[in-house]
Amino acid sequence: MSFRLRTFTPPDFSEPHLASAPDVRFEEAPFDGVAPENYHAMSIFPEYFKVGGKWLLAEESRMDCVPVCENGRILVREFRLLKKGDLVATGRTENGEDGIYLYTDGFRENRQVGDVFAFRQNRSRETAFSRDYDELYELLRHEREHGKIVWVMGPAFAFDNDARNAFCKLIANGYVDCILAGNALATHDLEAAYLGTALGQDIYTQQSRPNGHYNHLDAINRVKYHGSIPAFIKNEHIDNGIIYSCEKFGIPYVLAGSIRDDGPLPPVFGNVYEAQDRMRDQIRDATTVICMATTLQTIATGNMTPSYRVLPDKTVRQVYFYCVDISEFTVNKLSDRGSLSARGIVTNVQDFVVTVSKGLGL
Repeated sequence: MSFRLRTFTPPDFSEPHLASAPDVRFEEAPFDGVAPENYHAMSIFPEYFKVGGKWLLAEESRMDCVPVCENGRILVREFRLLKKGDLVATGRTENGEDGIYLYTDGFRENRQVGDVFAFRQNRSRETAFSRDYDELYELLRHEREHGKIVWVMGPAFAFDNDARNAFCKLIANGYVDCILAGNALATHDLEAAYLGTALGQDIYTQQSRPNGHYNHLDAINRVKYHGSIPAFIKNEHIDNGIIYSCEKFGIPYVLAGSIRDDGPLPPVFGNVYEAQDRMRDQIRDATTVICMATTLQTIATGNMTPSYRVLPDKTVRQVYFYCVDISEFTVNKLSDRGSLSARGIVTNVQDFVVTVSKGLGL
């Protein structure tokens, strides 16, 4: 079957409670980084603001940020990026009373009708995910031609040869448009390419090598010796791995730093807010996001990913968000954001990426 996006049905603004709604009120930010009293905070859903009698959609949204009116448009800005005098929307009702309308049903998602009490409503290790995989294959084939696929990755993939190879096939065949990760994924992937180990364990046999605990530090040190990852790949004749494939096929990757990082590698963003900005730059036009085995990165990305995207032709389309983790906590925490935006799969992510690669015929 061929994948088809759900059609977005806009609100009916002729409904009395919306037609009679007042214009939204804007108040100036009193200082840099400070919102006015009674500011409105955004959600993951489409939100409209009545300005001059017309309802305007916030086109690039992010939850827990504030809407700012600028040049006749509604921009969504992090609190830390507010400037004194910015016109911030105020009001905390969401059904038109304050000129603000939060719209949750634009994609007419199918809802299961059933008993209030029922078993197996959440995602768990006992859930059958075969249908989820089939839908994901069709979605990825569609997005390869029509969207942007962002993968958010923990370091687990670097520890297994088959998982590394499977993900490299996804990159080579156009199913990866960007990777968001930390120092660990890149470090252990480069260690695997350079020394055949990840944290000192052989990526084929999982056996620890003598003095293997030095290997990831040696890999970082060698990259820094050459000055950059591309120079390291060239000078050390690296010919495999996730980061190698990103460099080969021109796929951007954002490595966000952490207090626990070793090294770190040269491209790692040590400033957390700079890392956040670079991550959001990639998320702004993402249409499918797949987060795998990284709880903090997953939650961070989930918080900056809305359930919709406004395309250049002004079409509103759905954003698909997957959370894949062996931990049910991580999966269900993201699912709580709203069923439109988060689909959970509880499994070992190394097995997951191998299954996806095979399911796509790679």
